[in-house]
Amino acid sequence: GPGKIERAPFAKDGFAVSSLTNPLEVEGEVRQGSYHLIILDLMMPKMDGIEVLQELNKDERLRHLVVVVLTSSNADEDVLRSYKLRCSSYLVKPINFETFAKMIQSLGDYWFTLVTLPQPES
Repeated sequence: GPGKIERAPFAKDGFAVSSLTNPLEVEGEVRQGSYHLIILDLMMPKMDGIEVLQELNKDERLRHLVVVVLTSSNADEDVLRSYKLRCSSYLVKPINFETFAKMIQSLGDYWFTLVTLPQPES
C-alpha cells in the first residue's frame, strides 16, 4: 500500500520511522523520542502544521529538528509562514501518485544519504 512506499526511503541505516496523524500526538512523541526529521502536512485536524511549527520553535531542545513541510497548499502565505518558522524545505504534493512516490524517494535519499543530521541533545 501507499504506507510502504512512503516509509521505504526512510527505513534505512537505523532510522526509525513513525507515522503520526494527530498533531497533539506529534508534540508529545517528538519530546519523548530521538527524532531527526519531521515531515509535516499543514492541513491536519485539531491543530494545523503552522501551529505545530510554532510549538516546536518554543522548545529549545527541539530546534535542531529538520522539518520538511509536505502539503497540498502552494499558497505564498503558507510557504512564507513555514520558512519564517524554520521549516527546512517546503514541498507541494503532486496530484499524480507516481510523481508523489518519486518525490518521497528523492526526499529520503537526500535527507538520509546526502545530509548529515544533528544528533538530538540529551
